[in-house]
Amino acid sequence: MAEMEPENKDKNGETWDVAVVGGGPAGMMAAGRAAQRGLRVILIEKNDTLGRKLLITGGGRCNVTNNEFDTRKLLEKFKDNGKFLFSAFSQWNVKETLDFFHMRKMETKVEKEQRVFPLSNKAQSVWNVLMDYVKKPNITILSNSPVTDILISEDKKITGVVLKNKKHILARSVIIATGGTSRPETGSTGDAYAWLKKIGHTVIEPTPSLVPLATKDAWTKRLAGVSLSDIKLTIFQNDAKQDVKKGKILFTHVGVSGPTVLNMSKDIGELLKYGEVILSLDIVPHLDYSQLNTRLQEQFKENNNKKFKNSLSPLVTPALAPVIVELSKIDPETQCNRVTREQRLALVQLLKALPIHIDSLLGTDKAIITSGGVVLDEVDFKTMSSRLYPNLYLIGDILNIDRPSGGYSLQLCWTTGYVAGNSVM
Repeated sequence: MAEMEPENKDKNGETWDVAVVGGGPAGMMAAGRAAQRGLRVILIEKNDTLGRKLLITGGGRCNVTNNEFDTRKLLEKFKDNGKFLFSAFSQWNVKETLDFFHMRKMETKVEKEQRVFPLSNKAQSVWNVLMDYVKKPNITILSNSPVTDILISEDKKITGVVLKNKKHILARSVIIATGGTSRPETGSTGDAYAWLKKIGHTVIEPTPSLVPLATKDAWTKRLAGVSLSDIKLTIFQNDAKQDVKKGKILFTHVGVSGPTVLNMSKDIGELLKYGEVILSLDIVPHLDYSQLNTRLQEQFKENNNKKFKNSLSPLVTPALAPVIVELSKIDPETQCNRVTREQRLALVQLLKALPIHIDSLLGTDKAIITSGGVVLDEVDFKTMSSRLYPNLYLIGDILNIDRPSGGYSLQLCWTTGYVAGNSVM
């Protein structure tokens, strides 16, 4: 922590009502709300522009929130952390978030798993709303200004922050919204963890949480860019079923990703510590083994003289069909009427349990979010203030809150940002 140096103050020795450190979604929401209440705010960002990570979320489309209006049901997705969040979410939830954007003429749409996106399909639309929200006479935006420390007085009160250029920004209250360590190229490098540890906060070391997987199978890389929807994904280790989910998978140049895979990634990472993990794909979950066998019999009969390699289109996407043909070990030139019963049953097994051998989780630089951060019992969620320092507020990814993919991360930012901005004195 840095001691106060009277000769090295903000310009003209002025003290701001609020200094918000971090210009991401949580910081922008907090700064905008505090300014709405008439407070003088300085919003400090290390990058040359605000909201850099926001512009790449959701593949550049930005999953704004999840369309679950029942707070209790929504918080179930946060598992054990939900009990901490209820107070904050009772003040600002999904309805308030959607009202916020709709009132500012950003229309939204709801997709699978209740994911809410801007109607424009562009994260830029969300960014535009937030930028407009922080363009207020009583908000000063200070970009290209990395913070290196928190100022604290002799009587243990937070008095501001120190910039990289050694300048002191003085403030009656400080809101920390610097994020975790995912996608460090956007500025999320976990800077605040060191400052917070120094002043006595407990910080759980961050690890990748929602993160794509690298695979051992060469065929998965050949499908880079291909996605499969409404399939069943089962995790196996030592032939024992560990977890099952239904949803979407996206093949990448190194392995697999997509919402369902991301939500399984943390558990897969834990299992990899103990041995090989196989992700089994059921490509046709709407048919059981017997029904699929019957369907294939009918299909081969209808396409009696067609080559096997051209016969899978009703069941398998065109991009995946060559891979299935290869893995089936059936000669692709074989006529359908010459596929044996044993080959057909093996094909049924393959379509119902296509194995992917997991090599590893990708690193923090590819993670959507990281686990870790300030422990939750050191935060008052009625106000988002630190229980150690009442005029210090901690919001967004700086907190140790696991959540699934599906709009929950940004909703956490909107909620905690609003509550801090609404509570800060």
